[in-house]
Amino acid sequence: MSLSTLTDRVVVITGAGSGIGRALALRCARAGALLALSDWDRDGLAETVALAEQAGATKVRQDVVDVSDRAAVATWAADVVEELGRVNLVVNNAGVSATGDFTDLAYDDLDWIVGINFWGVVHGSKEFLPHLVASGDGALVNISSLFGLVSVPGQSAYNATKYAVRGLTEAIREEMLVHRHPVTVTCVHPGGVRTGISRRGRKAAGLDAARIDALFDNRLARMSPDRAAEIILDGVLAGKPRVLVGLDAHVIHQVARLLGARYQDVVARLAPRTH
Repeated sequence: MSLSTLTDRVVVITGAGSGIGRALALRCARAGALLALSDWDRDGLAETVALAEQAGATKVRQDVVDVSDRAAVATWAADVVEELGRVNLVVNNAGVSATGDFTDLAYDDLDWIVGINFWGVVHGSKEFLPHLVASGDGALVNISSLFGLVSVPGQSAYNATKYAVRGLTEAIREEMLVHRHPVTVTCVHPGGVRTGISRRGRKAAGLDAARIDALFDNRLARMSPDRAAEIILDGVLAGKPRVLVGLDAHVIHQVARLLGARYQDVVARLAPRTH
């Protein structure tokens, strides 16, 4: 049995304080779900909760959680289940960016992005998966990226974490199938979505942060978070193992498949030097 409706289902979303996470929360609220939302940004999370309640959510639990903190995620998961009794859908959405050539990124930047983008997904999956199995109609959704399908210069750390999320998620899905557990597993690969991920991300020393943010906001981030959330939830309810979000994600993925590893040479020729 797989998740076929959001009505009266308990939905857990990390990174719910803005962007895709907020849009997912609002769509789930309008669909009649009970929400358990987390973010490290207390103010952003509170705003999402207020919007979800305005959208008609019957129950919204909010927790300020650093997903890179294993103990914090474990405590949060236990508290959610104790209060709401079950979990039907988990979306590990929290993510950050670190822009810059690999040789220019500091170890602190690498630790930070791996802690949130990879370990955050590991923690959320590990702590909530037993409850998804117990629900009888569970769904695990992990947000990777278009950059979990293709690599680009200047995003080595982000690429690494999003490829890792993809590998982890696909293996978990296989395990659910092997053991015939009632849990669908979906890996999501968004292209450019209008969120604050670039503005809130880190940049290597010497880079023009304002120019990088403007490029993302004005040229790359084409899709609204609400449209992205709609595509994601439609794919989840259909039980899809992979959801690509945006025309850019579809086109670039197909081009890379056609070219094979040689797509890297094409990208390298087209990419501008950062310094």
